[in-house]
Formats: sequence, structure tokens, C-alpha cells
Amino acid sequence: MKQDQLPRKTRAHLRALCTEITDRSVGSQGNREATGYFRDQLKFQGWQVEETPLEVMDWKSDGASLQCGGKEFEVNSSPYSLGCNVQGELAAVSSLKQLQEKDLKGKIVILHHGIAREQIMPKNFVFYNPEEHQQIIAALEKSGVAAIISATGHNPALAGGAYPFPMFEDGDFDIPSVFMKDTEGARLLESVGKTVYLESRAKRIPETAFNVLGRKPGKEKQRIVITAHIDAKQGSPGAIDNATGVTVLLLLAELLEEYRGKYPLELVGFNGEDYYAVPGQMKYIEQNHGSFADILLNINIDGAGYKEGGSSFSPFGLTGDMKGMLDKVIRAHPAISEGAPWYQGDHSIFVQSGCPAIAVTSKWFLENMESQNITHTPKDNLGIINETRLVEIAAAIQEFVLELNGVKPSN
Repeated sequence: MKQDQLPRKTRAHLRALCTEITDRSVGSQGNREATGYFRDQLKFQGWQVEETPLEVMDWKSDGASLQCGGKEFEVNSSPYSLGCNVQGELAAVSSLKQLQEKDLKGKIVILHHGIAREQIMPKNFVFYNPEEHQQIIAALEKSGVAAIISATGHNPALAGGAYPFPMFEDGDFDIPSVFMKDTEGARLLESVGKTVYLESRAKRIPETAFNVLGRKPGKEKQRIVITAHIDAKQGSPGAIDNATGVTVLLLLAELLEEYRGKYPLELVGFNGEDYYAVPGQMKYIEQNHGSFADILLNINIDGAGYKEGGSSFSPFGLTGDMKGMLDKVIRAHPAISEGAPWYQGDHSIFVQSGCPAIAVTSKWFLENMESQNITHTPKDNLGIINETRLVEIAAAIQEFVLELNGVKPSN
């Protein structure tokens, strides 16, 4: 592909993923359309394509309502929670100690302040699951509560930019749950001891999703794996999270269409990074059990292409030769710099398995990861994208891959 075609292709891919497809959440029809688009683009460029079906859950809600003492309160169904239509005495809990000690059987509990400061990791999430989170889940399941209300603020590190954020986003957790703003929770706390009427019109729907993988063969056993997750949160166009990453993979599919290097290549569209059970990642780990040593390097793209600033390439465990090649590529691209390590992405499954990796993101996003209010919200749309950054990233990764193979780019 000629370099002057890259901007046009970038716009087309972004438009397809964020505008023509309106919902890429796991289990949705739009998610299947997105993986189908990715698959078809890889096939068109002559890549060997493998699709892996995943048993997942779609989830729908027609909203939630809460009344207490003649007052209405604004609440939202917690993603992937069971629906409910219950009433019970309102109890308040602000700490794990209170949760473990109070008699909550049959009550509707509002979790607020300290205990609701951050999103609770899904009960079966294997990569990061703090002990306190596990204790909260265990105490709630033991308590016999009828339903949960969480009053939350901001938690960018775990929940993106959403306000309020859902304290629970877990299809394996079967206590009905809703969430509200912390300010609304302050109003509701005035009604502790009164009867609460709660309805959440939510349902779980068994569905199928897909991982999509494109391959180019090579002479060596070790391979280079370049990844990006294709799913997005419900209610968000998912532009930098992560249509931009998928777009970079598709640009690479063209730039490396004639690839004849010694190392096999994989372009992997993971499905589930923004989903409670990370099914695509878990399936990939299962498929590669015992063979992660055959992965020479992972390059993962997530959060790339923000309109402000340049791009960051964060290395993890690179060999000296690899690091020298990366430094050379970075010097050739003034808008790209070496970034600090971060772990909230799919490169972590490779790093944890001992593979060298490079995590690619926006410099702005890396610097503001703990405070930004964009991802997982409608703000994550095409208006915040600098398409030039994506072209630069794809070109830099192409150069790095060819450097690893001891060849020079032909275009």
C-alpha cells in the first residue's frame, strides 16, 4: 500500500468501527459486525484468518427505578446484573467491617463512601483481584441481602471516565445491583431504616462472540504477536478504547501484506478487554498453554491516537538488541517517545507469561490515566482522534518488525 493511502484508509476504518457500527459491546450484534469487518479486511489483504467462537453474555436494561418515603431516586442497572423487583428495609454500609458485622438479611443495602470508592473486580477475574474486593463479594453473598445500591463518584483507573461508575460489573455475581451518583446517595441515606422499592428491568442473554486472528508464516518457531481489543463498553463509541488500536492493526495488515520475514506474524483482534470475563484473552491463553515461550514479542495497541500530544511506546523486558531497534525507530519518529510502564491492557497477559512486550498508547492518555473522564463514556468519539498519530504508529511498528527480521521497509 502506498503511504499516501494511509490517511484515507484510517478514516474509513474508524468510521466503520465507530459510526457505521454503533455498539461493539461483547455479545451485541454490533460486536459481531465489528469482528466480521476485521476478519474480512484481513482476508482481503491475503492473511490466513482464524475465528474462535466465544460463549458470552449480551445484556440489556430498560432502566431502573427506586422509591423510598414518597421520593424518587435516579438509579441505573449495574451492567450484567440480574434484574429485580423487590422491597425491603434500607440499610447503609460504608466499610468492609460494617458489611461483615451487620445483619443485612432480606434488606436492600446502600454501599457508600469508603467501601464504594472503586469498582470491584469481577469475582472470577484472574489477572488482578485485590483481597479486599474478594472479601466484599464474599460478605455480600453470605449476607442474604435482597439487592444492592452503590453510591459512587469517579474511578478512572478501574472504571474509565464514567460518573457515576458501576461498582459491580459482573455477570458471575448474582445479587441484583444498581448504582447512583454519590450526591444522590447522600439524599437516600436520609431514609435508612425505611422501606425501599427497587425495580431493575435488566436481563442476561446468552450469545456468541469471536476472537479474530490473522497470520503470516515465517521460517522460525518464535513469532511476533500484535494485538488490540475490538470490543467497547455499552454506550460508548469506543474511539480510543479501542477502535484506534484495531485501525492500526488493519493498517499493518496492508503495510505488511507482502511480508516474508523469518518470524511468523499474528495480528490478533481480542474480544473482551472491556468485558467482565475477558473471554477472548482467556481463550487465547488456553490455546497457547505451554507455548508462550514461542512468542518472540507482543506489541499491544490501546488508547492510541488522542488529539493532544504524541504517542508512547512502553517497553517490557526487551532484549538489548530489541531495545536498540526500538530506540532507533523512536528516533525516526519525533511524535513517538518511550513511555513509562503501565499494565491496564492486553500486553499484561504476555508480560505475566514472561514475553517481551511493547504497549502503545497516547502520551496524553498515559499521563492522565488516573484522572481522565473520557473512556467508557460517549465522549470517547471520533472528535478526539488525531488520525496522523495512527499512521505514524503503524509505520513505526512496521519498521520495527522489519528491523527485527533484518530487512528494510520497501515503501
